[in-house]
Amino acid sequence: MDFNLSPEEEAFRTEVRRFLDEHLPRDRKRGGDFLDDWLRKVRERRWVGFGWPQEYGGGGASIMKQAILKEEMTKRKAPPLGTCMMGLQWVGPAIIQYGTEAQKRRFLPDILDSKYQWCTGYSEPGSGSDLASLQCKAVRDGDVYVVNGQKIWTSLAMWAKWMILLVRTMPAAENKHDGITCLLVEMASPGIEVRPIKSMAGSAIFAEVFFDNVRVPVENRLGEENDGWRVTVSALAHERSGIAEVTGLVRTLDDIKALAKRSTKNGRPALADPAVRRRIARAETRIEAMRLNGLRFLTRQLKGEPLSSETSVNKLHRAALEIELGELALELQGAAGMYMHGADEAVDGGKWQHLALSWPEVVIGGGTPNIQRNIIAERILGLPKD
Repeated sequence: MDFNLSPEEEAFRTEVRRFLDEHLPRDRKRGGDFLDDWLRKVRERRWVGFGWPQEYGGGGASIMKQAILKEEMTKRKAPPLGTCMMGLQWVGPAIIQYGTEAQKRRFLPDILDSKYQWCTGYSEPGSGSDLASLQCKAVRDGDVYVVNGQKIWTSLAMWAKWMILLVRTMPAAENKHDGITCLLVEMASPGIEVRPIKSMAGSAIFAEVFFDNVRVPVENRLGEENDGWRVTVSALAHERSGIAEVTGLVRTLDDIKALAKRSTKNGRPALADPAVRRRIARAETRIEAMRLNGLRFLTRQLKGEPLSSETSVNKLHRAALEIELGELALELQGAAGMYMHGADEAVDGGKWQHLALSWPEVVIGGGTPNIQRNIIAERILGLPKD
């Protein structure tokens, strides 16, 4: 692995830092029109969709520059580079690769301009880990598909304007990966019902989505009929655990260290307790392992080498860390750890309680730990398929 940046890459890092110093002062309040102003400025620099081809409105940036931008933004707790997260991470890239010119003109500018949200209609009550077993079906009727079925654990479905949806169009296919089609569905279509799922943290970013004779124009199909699995695999390849994610974990751990300094255990600062220090050290070690693994993955990308499933290693580490750090933060607070946001006694406004109860969004989303272990075993270690 080469840890050195080229002069051009160093210059870009300096450019990003100067931009943040000018437009994101550390003491600046972010109310009012701040977010709109921020999105306009980063869009003008083509930092939204930074890795997209320039002909589609992106920045056409190298992989290394993308990593630099994400890392610097995360360090400064900057607002997002665009608010249409799913559109930027995998819907947009899938449309760039498989969409028609009409679809590119229709959807890509709105994603880059943060006009609205997308959601992902993949998991079903009986098809989560084994996504290819999905049963939500679509039958072609002239120039439309008629969709019936259910999806679950659909993030942001309550606010999304569009969904990228997987349906079964050939029920009799011998291979379950065949006969799946990808559709772009407007959430305001008649026959769609969204039921929010409230988490134990009190939030509701997930939902059940029901389809009752929903009519979707054939022109909204992404890719060829019965070839939706290939579109999906390509789209999900863009959901990678990167170095910016590691930077976020470092920041969380730094906040926990600060919490340990001002908390007490047996009449002394909790940070002086050997058991607390060991837990923090273990977390630091795992985060550093994630950073180095991310650099290994990045190096392979830069060299144009075939990519394996190293990101599953980081996903597995992050799943454990999300739970462990949340539990440590609550323990450091003692009895105050029981108070949620809104209570006068809540430490740091109750953010640690929210962290401790929100782990399913990170741990389950994108594949459970058991799925990641299977991927590591089969694709990296070469063990027999489970």
